Amino acid sequence: MDHAVHNKLVSFIWNIADDCLRDVYVRGKYRDVILPMVVLRRLDTLLMPNKDAVLEEVRYQKEEMNEIELDDEPLKDASGYVFYNVSKWTLTSLYNTATNNRQILLANFEEYLNGFSANVLEIIERFELKSKIQHMAGKDVLLDVVEKFLSPKINLTPEEAVDPDGYKLPALSNLGMGYVFEELIRKFNEENNEEAGEHFTPREVIELMTHLVFDPVKDTLPLTLTVYDPACGSGGMLTESQNFIEEKYPTTGTRRDIHLYGKEINDETYAICKSDMMIKGNNPENIKVGSTLSTDEFAALRFDFMLSNPPYGKSWASEQKHIKDGSDVIDPRFKLKLNNYWGIPEDCDATPRSSDGQLLFLMEMVSKMKDPAYSTQGSRIVSVHNGSSLFTGDAGGGESNIRRHIIE
Repeated sequence: MDHAVHNKLVSFIWNIADDCLRDVYVRGKYRDVILPMVVLRRLDTLLMPNKDAVLEEVRYQKEEMNEIELDDEPLKDASGYVFYNVSKWTLTSLYNTATNNRQILLANFEEYLNGFSANVLEIIERFELKSKIQHMAGKDVLLDVVEKFLSPKINLTPEEAVDPDGYKLPALSNLGMGYVFEELIRKFNEENNEEAGEHFTPREVIELMTHLVFDPVKDTLPLTLTVYDPACGSGGMLTESQNFIEEKYPTTGTRRDIHLYGKEINDETYAICKSDMMIKGNNPENIKVGSTLSTDEFAALRFDFMLSNPPYGKSWASEQKHIKDGSDVIDPRFKLKLNNYWGIPEDCDATPRSSDGQLLFLMEMVSKMKDPAYSTQGSRIVSVHNGSSLFTGDAGGGESNIRRHIIE
């Protein structure tokens, strides 16, 4: 999808907020509705072609197999994705059967949401979408919002369409959907006076990072590899890495398996990332929610490549209790063995000052590196930092110990 079409789509979605929600939410809150509705509409369009097959599988399991609980795997096979919806509803049928009774529309909409598979239900919960649907229904704008997202003037489907004037609307690829997510987040963040980098990294920066981490080993890339981002945001770093490898270094005669892993603390951004993984055919279970610093989610795993743009200049004082007990470091990720003046190994603190946690994310990645003694290539890391990582801290302090450990 070219930039002109992409920008037109983003503008149309952006205008939905002003058209329908200006009297319901303050502008800074528009994204709380628009982003989950974009996700919902995209999932809806993907599931529509195989809707009848899913409903037939539901009927088969209930009536012929006498199942009380539905079996996930046949339903996924029927839908063609790692998610599905077992209700009779789609957004189109919800709109077409709507009446003036807002309670009926709300009840049908909730039945539709409850019909999704567990992995989508988690996304709905993280977005707090059910309460937002109830709020919009109470303000009599829910039907208007649904109508806008079903507009024939935009195409959120993976198939080419034609608008009412006869003009072709290009298919929206999974990659294009990722661009739409990130552009909307950027625009909403500007409205809220937030830093855009808190939620996604510009594509130009990611492209530079992918060149840095993959180009030196392009001739020896394994057929199966793992990529990890401990502050994955909406997942752009992960999916762009995957796209980069597949486009720049394609394989012949076989398919490369690229497994993406990430963790994100913000519920909304996590929901976008996880839904993006589902849409693109990656395993959504590899994306975790919560604080990377407080909980070592992937303690048993080691990764081939790690790319990240962790938050910098942000305090980690609230997470200190999970990492240190007084002056003692209790999390092995942030404890090092370094030789003292006499060459004797000693346990050393590898935590920076509490006002800036960016080096903790670096140490998280270092702790997930493969040992070259057991892995032919070890691991490669590229991480975005501001200048403070290079010079803050006194000799023998946490920051200094981290730099010494990496160099040695």
